[in-house]
Amino acid sequence: MRHHRLPLLVFAVLTTANLVAVATDHRLGVLLTKPLLIPALAAYLWWVAAAHGRRPDRLLLAALAFSTGGDIALLVDGTPAFLTGMSLFLGAHLCYITAFTRHGAARKLLRPPLVAIPLGYAVATTAALAWMWPGLTDAGLAVPVAGYAIALATMAATAAGHGPRVALGGALFLLSDLIIATGTADVGHLPGHGVWVMSTYCLGQALIVTGLVARLTPTGSPATR
Repeated sequence: MRHHRLPLLVFAVLTTANLVAVATDHRLGVLLTKPLLIPALAAYLWWVAAAHGRRPDRLLLAALAFSTGGDIALLVDGTPAFLTGMSLFLGAHLCYITAFTRHGAARKLLRPPLVAIPLGYAVATTAALAWMWPGLTDAGLAVPVAGYAIALATMAATAAGHGPRVALGGALFLLSDLIIATGTADVGHLPGHGVWVMSTYCLGQALIVTGLVARLTPTGSPATR
């Protein structure tokens, strides 16, 4: 096994442990595993970069740092913690969007047939917000969630400019947040809600990070900034 795969193995073990803790409602298990999930992906970036004598991509590291902060904030119950977590994840999405567009994804998505992807995300996001709007309004979260949803959909759309793996990662990240939003808006509670949220989130983040590194560095060397 290549040495740079070790952080991914750690990430997989932590993800499995977290999903078990979520499924069994083991609060301590969630508290011990969730803050470590995304740092394991950051370690992967550092490990691969160091192996090739380069620096890891700063925008990807920033996105992962924001995500880690968001994960920690969402361990706390209550609206203030929810809004804090959402703000931190907004920072993560803005970093991802910048990283994706910096490498030419925006230009690709403006040409047919790829232009259908951002249009599709726009339509789907609008429909989802319309469906959840009454519940979000009752919770006092309609406006911040709408703003966040625009950034989330933009992230998922621009991810599609970097190949199937990154595109799937962006879509899964969006799906994870959509599941959270349906619960917040009280428009439906998916059986195994927490497991679905965390499984789609973890897989989405892993696909984005590993896919972008592989796409930008086909020889295995990480991109530098």
